[in-house]
Parts: sequence; C-alpha cells; structure tokens
Amino acid sequence: MNSPKFGRAQPFTRLEDPALLTGAGNFVSDAAATAGAAAAFVVRSPYAHAGFVLTNLDAVQALPGVRLVLTHADVEDAGELPVGSAVPVVGEARMWRPHRPILARHTARHVGDPLAFIVADTLDAARDAAEALEIDWEPHAVSADMEAALEDGAPLVWPQRGHNRAFTSEVGDAGPVDTAFARAARVVRLRLVNNRVVTNYLETRGVLAEVEESGRVRLTLGSQGSHRLRDAVVKMLGWTREDLRVVTPDVGGGFGTKMFPFAEYPLAALAARRLGGPVAWICDRNEHFQADSHGRDNITTAELALDADARFLALRVETLANMGAYLSYYGPFVPVGGARMLPGVYDIPAFHARIHGVFTHTVPVDAYRGAGRPEAAYVIERLVDAAARETGIAPEELRRRNFVPPAAMPYRTASGRLYDSGEFDGHMTRALEAADHAGFPARAAAARGQGRLRGFGFASYIEACGGGAPEPAFLKLERSGRVRIRIGSQASGQGHKTAYAHLAAAHLRLPMDEVDVFQGDTDDLEEGHGTGGSRSIPVGGAAVAGAARRLAEKLRDLAAEALEADPGDMELVDGGAEVAGTDRRLSFADLAALPQASEERISAQDAFSPPEATYPNGTHACEVEIDPDTGEVRLETYVVVDDFGAVVTPALLEGQVQGGVVQGIGQALLERTVFDAEGQLLTASFMDYALPRALDVPPLHFEMRNVPCTTNPLGVKGAGEAGAIGSCPAVMNAVVDALWRGYGIAHLDMPATPAAVFAAIAQAQAGGGS
Repeated sequence: MNSPKFGRAQPFTRLEDPALLTGAGNFVSDAAATAGAAAAFVVRSPYAHAGFVLTNLDAVQALPGVRLVLTHADVEDAGELPVGSAVPVVGEARMWRPHRPILARHTARHVGDPLAFIVADTLDAARDAAEALEIDWEPHAVSADMEAALEDGAPLVWPQRGHNRAFTSEVGDAGPVDTAFARAARVVRLRLVNNRVVTNYLETRGVLAEVEESGRVRLTLGSQGSHRLRDAVVKMLGWTREDLRVVTPDVGGGFGTKMFPFAEYPLAALAARRLGGPVAWICDRNEHFQADSHGRDNITTAELALDADARFLALRVETLANMGAYLSYYGPFVPVGGARMLPGVYDIPAFHARIHGVFTHTVPVDAYRGAGRPEAAYVIERLVDAAARETGIAPEELRRRNFVPPAAMPYRTASGRLYDSGEFDGHMTRALEAADHAGFPARAAAARGQGRLRGFGFASYIEACGGGAPEPAFLKLERSGRVRIRIGSQASGQGHKTAYAHLAAAHLRLPMDEVDVFQGDTDDLEEGHGTGGSRSIPVGGAAVAGAARRLAEKLRDLAAEALEADPGDMELVDGGAEVAGTDRRLSFADLAALPQASEERISAQDAFSPPEATYPNGTHACEVEIDPDTGEVRLETYVVVDDFGAVVTPALLEGQVQGGVVQGIGQALLERTVFDAEGQLLTASFMDYALPRALDVPPLHFEMRNVPCTTNPLGVKGAGEAGAIGSCPAVMNAVVDALWRGYGIAHLDMPATPAAVFAAIAQAQAGGGS
C-alpha cells in the first residue's frame, strides 16, 4: 500500500470557494430570510454605568407590529451567561465571579449592556418600539481607565466586590527570579500597552430560532462549535439537550469571538418558543462594537535580568488585564494562560509573572486570535530588542546567545511548557536572509537622503496550540460511492472541507471532490468540541486521518472477500478497490452495494487525544519607512519563515498566515479602541476605527523551515493563529528601530498611527525624550 504524501507539492484549490464566489453560500441571514422570521432588536444601555427602570412596557407591547418584549423580569429564572474558565488566584479560596444576567436587571455596567429584547413583524417596527421605550436613568460614576480603576476611591463596577481587582494570578516561581535579579549584571525594563481591538469579522453575529414540529427549538447561528453553544444555552434556560438543536451553516469569520455564548441566543430561543414561530436577530456593525467581546487590552511591565555575557538569567512580568464590566467566557484564562508563553524561544532559567484582572465599565474582553499568546510574544520580543539596544549587541546576536538549542529538545520552560521540537536560529537566519537584512544599511542611507526614516525589525515567536480535548471523527462510505465525514469542529473560513477531504482522500485513494464534510449540526453528532486554538488540523485532522486509515483497511478486507483475494493484495485506487496487478476491481459504489456491506464494515471512527500542545514557531521580519513630516508609517517588505512541523494543504496554511499577519499589522499600526472618561466608546464604527486595507499591506513573502512535531501523529503544528503572533512585535520593532536611528526614540506603544509617531518625533525634537 502506498502511504499518503503531504506537502507543498499539492496546491489544492479550496472546495468551498465555488459556492462562496457565486453567491451560493448559506449564512444565518440567508436562513432568516428564507424562514420569513420576525425581527428582533436588542435595547442596549447608552450609559457605561447607570441604574434604570423601564416604565412603559405595556404601551410598547401594544404598538403596531410588536409581537413580544422581553426584559429581565421575563428571564430572571434563567441562568447567567457562563464563565468557561477559572484561574488559580492569589489570596482567595476561589476566583470571584460576578453575576451576568441575560438581560440587565436594574443596573447597566457598560455601554451596550442589553436591557430588553423586542420582537416585531419587521426590524423597523422593532427599532421604533425600542425608541418608544421609556427608561428612567440614574447615571453613576464610571471607571473606564484600567489603571485609574485600581486607585483608592475609584468608582466600583461591582460594589459587593469592594474593589475593581477581578483576580490576581501567578505563573512561575518568584524566589529564583528574585535571586537571579540580585546577581544580574544588567536589568532591562519595559512598560508596554497591548491595545484593545475589536474582532470585526466579515459576517456579524446572528441567530435564527425556529420551533420544529416536535416542539424542539432549532437555533441556526454562526459559531465555532455548535455543541458548546447548545450546552451553554440549555444550561442557561434550564432545558435539556433534547429541547434544543443548534445548526451552524457557513460562517464569515470567527477569530475566537464566535466560540462564546451571548445573550441573544437564549433570548431568541425563548422568543421563538413563546411565539411559536421563527425569530431572527442579526447584529449590525455598530452594535457589534458594543455587543461582542473585545480583545487584548493589557498593560505590562516586564524586566529581564542578564549576566555579564548578556545571557538571560530571569524574567519578571507584571500585567494588568482589562476584563471589562463582566468576566466573559475565557476572559480570565486569556492573560493567565498566555503568560505561560512569556519565556518565548529563549532559555530563561527563572520566570515569574503576576497577572491582575481588572474590572472597568467597558465592553468585556475575551479570546481574540491567539488568546494570550500574541500578548506574550509581544512582551518578550519587544523586551529582547530593548535589551539589544541597551547592551549594544545586535538583536540577532543577542537572540542566538539565548535561544533554546535544538539539542535541548524536549525542553521544559520555567513556566511549565514542554517544547517538543524547534530550530529557532535556523528560521531566524533564513528570515533575515530572505529580507536582505545585509542590504538594509544602504537602503536606510538612501531613505535618509530623501528625508525619511528606515527601520528594520523582526521577532522570533513560539506559541502553544492544537491541544485540548479529543475531537472524534466519523467516516462512512455512502451507497453512492462517496465518503461522508462527520466531525464536531467548525469552519469559519479556514477551509476545513478542503483539508479534511484531502486527508481522507489521501488514505482512501479517491478524488477529493468525492468526499463530503459535515459540521455544525448537533443532530449529526452527540458531542463536539469546536474550533479554537488552531486545533482543527492537529486534533480534528489527526482523527480524520485515523478514521480514514481504519476505513481503508475495512474496505480492502471487504473487497478481498468479494473478489476472493488476499487482503494483502488489495489496493485502493481511484475510488475503488482492485487486486494488485490485475483488472479485477470493485468501485466504492459497488462495495457499498454488497450484501455483506454492513454499517460496521463501511464506516469507521477515531478520536485523537493530544498528549501535549503543538508549538509552531517562526520569525517575522519587516522593513518600514516613516515620513517624519506626517508620522506616516509604510511597510516596505514583510517576510515570514515558519516551522509548522508538516503541511497538509499548503494553500490553506499560507492563507491563514497571510490573514494573521494582516490582523497583526492592523493592531500595530491602525486599530485604536477609545473609551472616554464616561465610558463612551468613541470608536464604534468604521468611520472611527481603522482596519487594514490593501494599501497598508506589502507583498508578503512566506516560506517554511519545518521540523516535524513529535507529539502529533501527522507531525503538524497548529497554524491558524501564528501570523497574528509574530506580526505585532516585528512591525513595532521595525518602527522603533527607525525612530531610534533618527531621533533616539527608544519606545512607542501600539498603534503606531501617524498622530502617535508625529507626536513622538515632536517630543524628541523638543528635548522631551522618549
């Protein structure tokens, strides 16, 4: 039997694209239009902190076209929006969790907090009803700034808590760190802001709730895993699994945010059951800024201790992590789990991080592409560049002195992570070569001659992903001769249909377009763990490959029995089984039609349980040019050299890297989320919040230098978040390099907007330093 081959020699076209490019995709809004659903609108708080009373509900309910108005009184028996992760806390028995009702009861705690759910014949009628709703407001004092929220006397988000510190958690061991700092020849310190970002996927969230003939409610919604949301919604409503079916059709982007349960899902389910008909809520873009979880928003102070030879002795980190007004699903886990990756690709013997979650009267913060790992990479890579400037050692040389060497693998970091493989100097050296680092001085001199600043920056990252719970996969040969895959992961644009079809086709030896992939329906599978943390191919793909191997063996045995041949002589070729070296052959359709082709003999399943996360790593290198008269930063070149272990579908992988890089460029240079002192979100539309456009992105050079993962049966390392992890520090290191060369400016926080860069230059010229 020939073994399947994976690699860059197989540039498959995405199987998903024909439908999407011809307008035949099926999204939540398409399903809502087809169902003829009533329209729902959520009344949200215009205040960041205020008491309120809804006073004319009966009159609103009686307005023309209005079918239902739900407030807290209608859902107070329902549970709360869940927090999916607790973290170890310092000084308390357990993590303190505030109650987060589906609809606010009498106090709103951030702009956008949901107060009422109105269902009407049309969206215009629902909006008119929302306008007619009379609300008596009692505004309260606001804590919108994270650092100010921790000061004595700051307005409290949760008075019963007594302060605005949501939790304090620690990673690592402070004792050895203190000892190392005491004997260090040099300590480098840096304070960094990791700016808040808004997810802004192409398709906003939405949900269609329908009542089936049996009385069961069916929710159609864009998600990253139907099963998780089904379980969360039935728990909130006190229903059983048999009361709810969740279906996810095509999804236009998720980036982490569509993993979580939001209030609109149980509200739509309740409304549909009460009305006995379909109800749809579709989020508009402005609402998205206020209703969906934001990402990042950390302030970190990091210190690196070095010996006389500039070798790293210890890393000490203190982080303030904005939680917003509530603890959202993964909110506490993101900064605490991400902190375990703070040592990065370096051999740092001692490490300690202290993370403080902070309540503020702002939109809650949760996992966003990378979920803590981009924040960690940003800290260590900016800090290492700062150490290079202070020591006068070239950034690449300082890194080489301190990389974890390949011979040390598997390597246990001081934060407890276990790296299985990696050649960090190898991809850094190749990235610098591909970016023509050697030719940079000449380009910088030419730019100076034109009155511009040129900077070169790079970052070597590592992340942890592709772990977690096992994801079962089920394969079956259909009577048509096609193969059906059922799996509980969920695509949101990544191309799972193509990747899983490729894996199955490689083992079963049939064309990829004869493999059907089914995801997203809780009726198809009893359990599923969804998509997040770059786990679909490392975990789900490994399960698909395992099930395909088992199915291939069964089909060879079945064909051998039918053709009266030895199973060892059977080969699967071109969608059929044949006796090697003969013309005796049965197509897959023939096999499925055999009397002895029982369900057991034409189906197989597998589930891969990861023993450890995978650790993709790589180097991003880029060059920027700055116009000092305007502060404009222009990216000139961008190079990525990654280690993803092994490659299943090269085109999909490269697309994931490109998308992540562009998101990182957006955060580094453009995306700025602004709340004023009263907690008003001033950047709540694309008029005020800048996303990267084509002109902001240079041609991206991408290549790989792979070292197979030793803990994954496919040898792969997750790739979905990697582009967003290496990009921010690489871009900002290049910006600071340019500013340092031109004006001695040693630090700038993201985003490096023209206004921010211009102000830094003006301050330096005025003698204010950096």
